[in-house]
Amino acid sequence: MPRRARASGPDETDVIVIGGGPGGSTVGASLARSGLRVLLLERERFPRDHIGESLLPASMPLLDEIGALPAIERAGFLKKWGATMVWGSDSEPWAWFFRETNRRWPHSYQVSRPEFDQLLLENARDQGADVREGHQVVEVLFEGDRARGVRYRSDQGPEGIVHADFVVDASGQNAMLGRARGLRSWDPFFRNLAVYGYFAGARRLHGEQERNNILVESFPRGWSWAIPLHTGVASVGVVLDSEHAQRDMHGRDLREFFVERLQESPHTWDLVRDAELQPGISVIKDWSYSSEEVVGDGWILVGDAACFVDPLFSSGVHLAMSSAMLAAAYIRAMRHDPALGKAAAPVYKELYYTQYSHFHQMAKLFYASNRTPDSYFWEARRVLGSQEGYSPRHAFINAVAGQPPQGYERVVIEHGEAPEEFASSVQTLEGERAERKACAAGMGAAIADTVPVLAPGVQVSVKPVLEGSDFVWGYVIESEPRPGGIPCSPLVAELVKRFDGRRSHREAVADLRSTFGPDIDDRVDELATEALRLLYVDGTVESLALDGGALPA
Repeated sequence: MPRRARASGPDETDVIVIGGGPGGSTVGASLARSGLRVLLLERERFPRDHIGESLLPASMPLLDEIGALPAIERAGFLKKWGATMVWGSDSEPWAWFFRETNRRWPHSYQVSRPEFDQLLLENARDQGADVREGHQVVEVLFEGDRARGVRYRSDQGPEGIVHADFVVDASGQNAMLGRARGLRSWDPFFRNLAVYGYFAGARRLHGEQERNNILVESFPRGWSWAIPLHTGVASVGVVLDSEHAQRDMHGRDLREFFVERLQESPHTWDLVRDAELQPGISVIKDWSYSSEEVVGDGWILVGDAACFVDPLFSSGVHLAMSSAMLAAAYIRAMRHDPALGKAAAPVYKELYYTQYSHFHQMAKLFYASNRTPDSYFWEARRVLGSQEGYSPRHAFINAVAGQPPQGYERVVIEHGEAPEEFASSVQTLEGERAERKACAAGMGAAIADTVPVLAPGVQVSVKPVLEGSDFVWGYVIESEPRPGGIPCSPLVAELVKRFDGRRSHREAVADLRSTFGPDIDDRVDELATEALRLLYVDGTVESLALDGGALPA
């Protein structure tokens, strides 16, 4: 059972959260479960409309961790087993299912955001947060560079000021702190515009497993989505080039324009042609951006308040919740161990932006790999994408080659026609890994007599790492492709420190034994050898010298 947070005083608390969307509700629930006094101020009164209905399996353990999953499971949301695409070289729909890469969480949900967001907000309240709807934060108060509280206005009339040790900006794309401090920069690549609405009585996709899937369909002017909801309506939208769409919409009836674009997506249109388009068509422009800084003295940005990426992979809710859990870990660290908290600030940015960059780069490659002929939308994005190049040693490549997908991003790339240099780089990198794995396995016990040579730039450092839902001091192996580092055990850290390019693995392990004596694990030989195999396959160990020769680098 979560601990009930202490009641907040009239003008002070531990943490103020601005915004009650998925990011704000998640950080509020997590901190309140830790016993902190949390005041969550939401300007609207829920339920309220919001776009972004399709969840990823990666969000399921986060919902479980904050105690919200049982309510989500009882809500009757449609289970989403995967995605159906009309994309790349295939002109007919093809499907992919989460169970192919995620056995623990083989499904997510297609959620009605008014209901989903309200469930998360109520969960934050149930966990002990002081949730106040109809309270708009109008100013974050600073003493010098340190955030000290907020000034807010209630929709019932009165204004107030409350002080806190930390202010969490989870205000979504309003990005209250980011705008005020000039932190936001727009992405030059994703200059898109979305037009969307809701259809009552839309048809579903065929097949028991596919009927709840999101449908994503590319067409010459852009791409469309269709998401079935348990309320009987479907969320449907089109993504277009912002400049061209604004010009084409000028002076036009928005409803008429929207229907015309949907008719260019034959499979999507087939689902909604006999459905009733509900009143209220919406437009969103320029929706990809990031922030120069996401953590400051007494403040932290969460979810869309920090960054937002093209919605192709349905990553918005997941990034909001994931960053919220990281922010909660950072705040707990600052309260319990200021030195750890201070060191965790850049790690928060590293971890959050690693996830953001994964979806960002995958979306760029999505646009660069479509081959719709005679299309300004796709041709322009191929040109833009090719200008940056695709190095096989970049973290971008590592995210595609051998890394687990959080949704269905990898399979989308495989169905497209990726730029030749990129595809070749991925193939080369994965081929290298396969060759390394075969070599390491074929050596058997003889691998202990090799001399490991670390790749350039590899070093072991001590920094904050996540252990469960909290930051602790830990070891990480840093390298050029992964500057943020990979957490490792003390045994692996000490082993890597001894890989000096002169002594053999067996000698390194012997030195470990002599240094740590009886305190070392009895299985050190077995554990260290397995660690060497993994480090070699991963490329952290560049080569293994043996009898004057070397295994593949």
